[in-house]
Amino acid sequence: MTTLEEQIDIAVPVLAAWEQLHRVREYPRFVDGVSSAHPHGRNHAHLGVRIDGAERAVDTEITDRGRGRVMSWRTLDLVHLRGAFALLPLDARHTRLQIRVEYDPEVLHQDFGGPHGFAQAGAIERAVREDLEHFRDLVEARVNAAEAPHGEPPESVSGA
Repeated sequence: MTTLEEQIDIAVPVLAAWEQLHRVREYPRFVDGVSSAHPHGRNHAHLGVRIDGAERAVDTEITDRGRGRVMSWRTLDLVHLRGAFALLPLDARHTRLQIRVEYDPEVLHQDFGGPHGFAQAGAIERAVREDLEHFRDLVEARVNAAEAPHGEPPESVSGA
């Protein structure tokens, strides 16, 4: 298994980031390759995933632990991925989001195609980093819109 770890600082309170992580239906807004996402049951989600032209249905299990600060997940079918999001409050208005993803490069290549070896690891690292940036932009825009004085548009978010 290969392990990837990334992090990003977000200008929102930890609770706002935590709530956004649990909005499964919004995963297509910030996770590249996820075309649809629907929660089912208490701890499961069904994702429509498109990678390198291949469309797959992926079921996941999501587990919260660490008193609202860690969300673990794993796939339940052929593509074996697992990981965790950890939220660390930096202060009352800033949060560090850390992600850890564990995957088997050969299995991913067999199931979805794409590059081999270091090229694949680089592509996955770029995708995860971009997903974190999209998540940050989404949750910051949502919090800024909620805090904007009534009748005034929120400040523009770059890349939105």
